[in-house]
Amino acid sequence: MFTLESLQFWHWLVLGVVLLILEVFAPTVFFMWLGIAAGIVGLVLALFPDLGWQMQLVLFAVLSVISVVAGRSWFTRHPIKTDQPTLNRRGEQYIGRVFTLDEPVVNGTGKIRVDDTTWKINGADCVAGTRVRVTGVNGTVLLVDGAD
Repeated sequence: MFTLESLQFWHWLVLGVVLLILEVFAPTVFFMWLGIAAGIVGLVLALFPDLGWQMQLVLFAVLSVISVVAGRSWFTRHPIKTDQPTLNRRGEQYIGRVFTLDEPVVNGTGKIRVDDTTWKINGADCVAGTRVRVTGVNGTVLLVDGAD
């Protein structure tokens, strides 16, 4: 029967590998950092086999937090380059494009037809038929200015 007192270094190494494999099926980069922490605990336990299970769990918790924070920090400073930076950010795909209003903008709010979708817009009041350029996105609302 397995108990916490019987934890061996290879248990942590196996847990690390399992977490790394689980990362392949997860939509985020999270389990990898926990897997790295488990692997380090396994290596520490191989060097110091008399380490109690309580200390192993504390070490795993501390290393998990450190690795997650370090990983997020690294990815913030070194974002992944992509050839489609606006993928899954549909509103940002329209920044810079010019559209003609089908309806007037009243009190700073209106709607425009973009391809097969109607979008809410915020911008200066103007009449139907005016050409507007998308300058930004605020959630699901396109921000527009008059196009010259």
